[in-house]
Amino acid sequence: MLNVGILLYDDVELLDFAGPYEVFTTATRVAQRHNQPAPFVTHTLAQQPAIRARAGLTIRADTDLSQAPLDLLIVPGGVTDAAQKNADLMHWLAQAARQTRCVASVCTGVFLLAQAGVLDHRPVTTHWEDFEALHQQFPALQLERDVRFIDHGSLATSAGISAGIDLALHLVARFSSPDLATATARQMDYHSTTHLRETQEGIIYGLL
Repeated sequence: MLNVGILLYDDVELLDFAGPYEVFTTATRVAQRHNQPAPFVTHTLAQQPAIRARAGLTIRADTDLSQAPLDLLIVPGGVTDAAQKNADLMHWLAQAARQTRCVASVCTGVFLLAQAGVLDHRPVTTHWEDFEALHQQFPALQLERDVRFIDHGSLATSAGISAGIDLALHLVARFSSPDLATATARQMDYHSTTHLRETQEGIIYGLL
């Protein structure tokens, strides 16, 4: 069973975290329905007990940032300005990313990974609307447009909002099985047209 943590912070985008949350919890429910071991335990993490999402919804996190260890850490996007200036949060994120098997960002969550010093020379992606801002803030990053997600193994990034669902389904396939990912998408009535391309370096691109 893999421990999946989804980071929450004020002004987080709802679907950025709710989409992957639904994928991992549905995958577990589908697996158990077929008498298979639960592949994931999924919970939300935040510095404070409750956060206010970008759309105004108040959400109570399952646990604080002391929860460890994590196998998968999902960093959703949203309005990240305040979170990027939060030194304690950035310090925690840098440490947590080093200790997980995979850290994955959705949409502008990549800004938090960049601010925390998690990113390096590997190509990353984000929401199409935020490429220029990402380049201006972090000009050394290698940016890839027109992809749904990029998976380097220990690091994955996705494009905007709904692309986080495609990335999460990919991670279900990778860490559990492709059959479970297919069954999860079917259970969610989610039809993805994403196809995969793997480079010689082992980088997996999710393409439309």
